[in-house]
Amino acid sequence: MVDSVFISELSSAEFKAKVAAGAPVFLPLGATEQHGPHLPLGVDVVLPTGVCERVAREVGGLVAPTIPYGYKSQPRSGGGEAFPGTISLDANTFSLVIRDVIRSLGHHGVRRFVLVIGHFENTWPSVEGLDLGLRELRRDGITDVTALRLEYWDFVDRSTLDRLFPDGFPGTELEHASLLETSLMLLLRPELVDMSKVPSDGPAKFPNYDVTPFPKGLVPASGVLADARGSSAEKGQWLMDDHVRKIAAAVKKELGL
Repeated sequence: MVDSVFISELSSAEFKAKVAAGAPVFLPLGATEQHGPHLPLGVDVVLPTGVCERVAREVGGLVAPTIPYGYKSQPRSGGGEAFPGTISLDANTFSLVIRDVIRSLGHHGVRRFVLVIGHFENTWPSVEGLDLGLRELRRDGITDVTALRLEYWDFVDRSTLDRLFPDGFPGTELEHASLLETSLMLLLRPELVDMSKVPSDGPAKFPNYDVTPFPKGLVPASGVLADARGSSAEKGQWLMDDHVRKIAAAVKKELGL
């Protein structure tokens, strides 16, 4: 038997056996989106997948293939759609993809789901997708499903943030392509990070509302919303340790593992 938590690396028979034994399935919800000149477009795929892999090993779970496209990048949290390489889905499309994945896995025996969001804008469309998927399973007589939906960046100790940001945490929405994501990428995929290209044109200063069309000049030209200087794999490990420990505890509690 293949010793892997990734569904894509298992045979159909191996998947069936693990699901029959009660394995929860993690579904990373990613995106293909600009992350400045020093990071790749696939940051929002790499990071939630890495978190899911580690938590799945802690709780005896499986990781479904990561959804690589997310809801539209917004200027105040992701830089926006104008940056080359950003590939996005409409909210309805994204939610229907989640619906179909949940429905399919449910019909194959999965009864425990953990949706892990890796792209800020995926938050509310994922609520809709999960609701639709569970609704269809109930329609088909499958009523014993339990699901968690979470943003991995919420699972970090205050003390860790204080170590990372001694002058004050700027907020998750401004940490796009900044210290948190860059440090985690240095931990997981350092060969894809070019620290010599970290920009210094931030941090962004946004109003607390949106205007359409979005005013030019508010998003830094680099697409990086805060400061990525000082990122390191060591800091990424601090974050990952918190993410895995706290998410695993929540999964064990809520899914009865």
